[in-house]
Amino acid sequence: MRIGIDLGGTKIEGIAIADQGSERLRRRIAAPRGDYANTLAAVCGLVRDIEQATGATGTVGVGIPGTISPATGFIKNSNSTWLNGRPLAEDLSRRLDRPVRFANDANCFALSEATDGAAAGADVVFGVIVGTGARGAESPGPPCYCGRSGCVETFLSGPALARDYVNSGGASLTAQEIADRAAAGDPLADAALARYEERMARALASVINLLDPNVIVLGGGLSNIERLYERVPRLWGAHIFSDHVATRLVRAMHGDSSGVRGAAWLWDDE
Repeated sequence: MRIGIDLGGTKIEGIAIADQGSERLRRRIAAPRGDYANTLAAVCGLVRDIEQATGATGTVGVGIPGTISPATGFIKNSNSTWLNGRPLAEDLSRRLDRPVRFANDANCFALSEATDGAAAGADVVFGVIVGTGARGAESPGPPCYCGRSGCVETFLSGPALARDYVNSGGASLTAQEIADRAAAGDPLADAALARYEERMARALASVINLLDPNVIVLGGGLSNIERLYERVPRLWGAHIFSDHVATRLVRAMHGDSSGVRGAAWLWDDE
């Protein structure tokens, strides 16, 4: 049995996956925001609850915001800032009394979709959780929590689309409400979404120029905006150094579950 943990800023989700890939159990608890010690306790408690409920012991993989520094072994670049500078890998492995594998939560998302999701069978897969954590830059631009300005996150998150709509004269709406208005023919909403699509096209064109993936999979709340999958590929060609682009843009098959499933699949070699 494989156990996956998605360590988020507001919730911690756990899943148990049988050897053939079927889901055995899923649990979700609130994250102890700002409290490292209680975060450790919560993850360990969730693993033990899953093992008690299934009657089996599993390997453990953890998807984290940010990454582990190869130089120090400490967490860095996490928007769950209470994890930064902490030896999470060492602490969790010791408390659970077994080796634990870690990967960035977006990498876990991509692994899940490449293993048995929307990109299954593709040789090269790139996953994008549209929202917090998207990196890159556009200058000038709004300040980002990371200390820089104009990061892709400041343009491609849901709040960024909402802010752009307000700045162009619209009401305060969610990203999905803006997309709904655009679909209903609101020119202001359509223009805001068109700017969003152009920015996403430029960002993904950089990925295609560097990696030439077979598939790019979108996750996160904004991945539910249907017109992205038609319009963004029509726009990215102008920014790609090739006369032919075969990359497909698809929506995640496992939705919000992809991250936690990918964490479990970190032990796919066992």
